[in-house]
Formats: sequence, structure tokens, C-alpha cells
Amino acid sequence: MIDPKNKELRPPIRRSWLRLRLGKAWYAAKRYLLWCSPAFRWAGERQSQSLPALFFAHATPLKRQLRGEEMVWQENKVVNLRLAAARLDGLVIRPGETFSYWRLIGKPSRRKGYREGMVLFLGRIGSDTGGGLCQLSNLIFWMALHSPLTVVERYRHSHDVFPDANRTQPFGSGATCAYPHRDLMLRNDTDQPFQLRLRVGETHLEGELRALEEPRLRYEVVERDARMDQAAWGGYVRHNALYRRVYDLQGRLLEEQFLFTNDAIMMYSPLLAEKD
Repeated sequence: MIDPKNKELRPPIRRSWLRLRLGKAWYAAKRYLLWCSPAFRWAGERQSQSLPALFFAHATPLKRQLRGEEMVWQENKVVNLRLAAARLDGLVIRPGETFSYWRLIGKPSRRKGYREGMVLFLGRIGSDTGGGLCQLSNLIFWMALHSPLTVVERYRHSHDVFPDANRTQPFGSGATCAYPHRDLMLRNDTDQPFQLRLRVGETHLEGELRALEEPRLRYEVVERDARMDQAAWGGYVRHNALYRRVYDLQGRLLEEQFLFTNDAIMMYSPLLAEKD
């Protein structure tokens, strides 16, 4: 959360167990009421046959080179991703419909087969049932940024967990999720349906965004104003702004759209000593 007085990211606030439970119950109740609202037409139909035109595709690696318990969490994450992706694969978002990530996946539980995976909570790495599903919401959000779908709701990551080694997307281009109140919602304001195709392969989480017609525009997400600042409380905050460039099929730049800014507490030192 940004402090409106000094525009600086605050350090994590430690809440009591009771405060956390009550807060979660409050936001969950609001989310369930939202899902019952007649103001939305929710996407829910899935079909096995793919729509003919590939609009955008992307894949992200399933595992990092970690050790011990964290490696077990990654193995469990793959199981969790398979379960969640199966709930969304083939989903068709028709014109006027809104996609809700958690409304379709539901609450991850052991009864459904979900396992303990890595999660980040209040600046600390731990585990929880269904951990690791942010990788799926990240993928869907990244594909949406390369399409005309409207992002209705998205939450940025409040912490920068890993250095940029092997990073293929700009910092801050993901969408964190926590059932049910931190959701990812997309609305189709176009005149044609879009379809999600998702697959957990041997090494990568693979996604496709498909449509009836071939894309008429091309999208590129670019980073601006990237920096790392030391906060008054001693930690480091990473900042950037993301923009989207829109091109025609001949490669001419039509416009540049501001998307959002990101500010995240760094969980590693930005001042790494050089090796001899």
C-alpha cells in the first residue's frame, strides 16, 4: 500500500491472528456477494474444441532451482496447477461476459486434491494448501495484456521475491491471487468470443488465448522509470511503470497506453558484490 503522504511503500504491518481472521472473513463475504450480483454476466461455459484463431500464446517454467522443503513445495505446486488449469481450460468468454479466476476455480482444499505449496504472506515465504496458483493468474493476466480484453480487477505483488536471473517478462507484470478476495477479473468488451487454453506440460505451464478471428492489432508491454530506492525504514523498494504499445499488422505504432505503476518491497539485496 502506498502512503499518500510520502508516496513510499511501507514495511509489512504485523497483524494479530484475530485481526487477520476477521479481515479475511469480511473480504470473503464481500466477494461472495459480488459473485451473486446481477450487474455481471459471468463466463462459465467450457468447450473442448479450440476456437480457430490463435491470438496470443505464452509459457512459463514450472520449477526454479531451489533446495530442500522449497523444492517439495514446487513439486506440489505442479499438482495444484494441474487441478486449477483443468477448471479453466477451454473456457469461452463471450462478448459482455466477465471472467473471475476464483469463481471458476473455487477454494483450493485438500479434499479436492490440492497440496501444500509455496506462498508469500506479509513478506514471508511459507506454505499453504493450493500454494503456487499465482503462476496461473500471472500467465492469464500476461496474455490478457496482449489482447483487447478489459482488466476489471488485478492485484500487484507487494514483494519482489527473486532477482532478475532468467526473467522473460517485465518486473510487475503479474497478478497475485488469494482466495477469494484477491481475484483476477477480465471482461470481454469486443464483438467476438475469446477462449482460454491451458496445459501443464513437462517443464512449462502453457497458455493460449484464442478467438474466432485473427488479431488485427499487435501489443507490446514495455517498462519505464525502473529504479530501486532505499526506503526511510531501511529496506529497498523496487519501482517501475508499464505501458502497452499498440501496432497495426504492418508494424506501425498506433498508440501507447499507460497500464499501471508497481512498487514492491525487495526481499533480496540490490547491492550484490562482484565475484573475483
